[in-house]
Amino acid sequence: MSADLRSRIEALAASGDVSDPDAAARTFADLIDALNAGTLRAATRQDDGSWQANTWVKQGILLGFRLGRLTDFTSGRFPFFDKHTYPLKPLTQADNVRVVPGGSSIRTGAYVAPGVVCMPPMYVNVGAYVDEGALIDSHALVGSCAQVGKRVHLSAAAQLGGVLEPVGALPVIIEDDVFVGGNCGIYEGCLVRRGAVLASGVILTGATRLYDLVHDRILSRSESGSLEVPENAVVVPGARSVDTEFGRQVGLSLYTPVIVKYRDERTDASTTLEEALR
Repeated sequence: MSADLRSRIEALAASGDVSDPDAAARTFADLIDALNAGTLRAATRQDDGSWQANTWVKQGILLGFRLGRLTDFTSGRFPFFDKHTYPLKPLTQADNVRVVPGGSSIRTGAYVAPGVVCMPPMYVNVGAYVDEGALIDSHALVGSCAQVGKRVHLSAAAQLGGVLEPVGALPVIIEDDVFVGGNCGIYEGCLVRRGAVLASGVILTGATRLYDLVHDRILSRSESGSLEVPENAVVVPGARSVDTEFGRQVGLSLYTPVIVKYRDERTDASTTLEEALR
């Protein structure tokens, strides 16, 4: 089905023609069903460990905004107005996802696997993929098309930016067993490899330079356009001096993330989620 769905979406994206809205709506519905089920993703990991954005999936998500009309989804005391193509994700108890009451929302077209815990209020946007055993803490955001691996901990107020456009750009990707501390911000398609730990307050963008004190190197944007945090790296907020005459004169420094070590048993003990939470 995915090959046929891809061809239909690519044809609609290339022509921009929705003169047959019923056919376009059926195509979009097939896409949303596959995204909700987790059988289709906005980005996929290749055999060599690299990640590839599925451009046509993002084109299909954008199609939904073109087809949508503003609709009143208000329920009780909670006003809710959005495109009719993007209601809340249909969840039942059988999905085995804990959504604790208090204002959380998961938009349709996002996959949330069994065993995920959602603490209020948090938000998961369309195209996102959250794998088994992850915890999304209060005020955390999983942006559009962000990919979150197994047993990831997104601490309170952590932000994973959404990357819908340009359609060929990689979204934010958090691999398995990553710990993202409170108030972290990860944007512009950054890739955080398996087991990494981001201390509270770490901010990463595609243009950020990451200083590795362990290996005496500076990591920057790769050919794919992403900043990549190495596997098991422990990253903390740091600062570097502004090496200009004026900067030295007034004592200026700039924020920079710093790898201070790589994960060990002590780190594992401090970042392990209590099983009681699950």
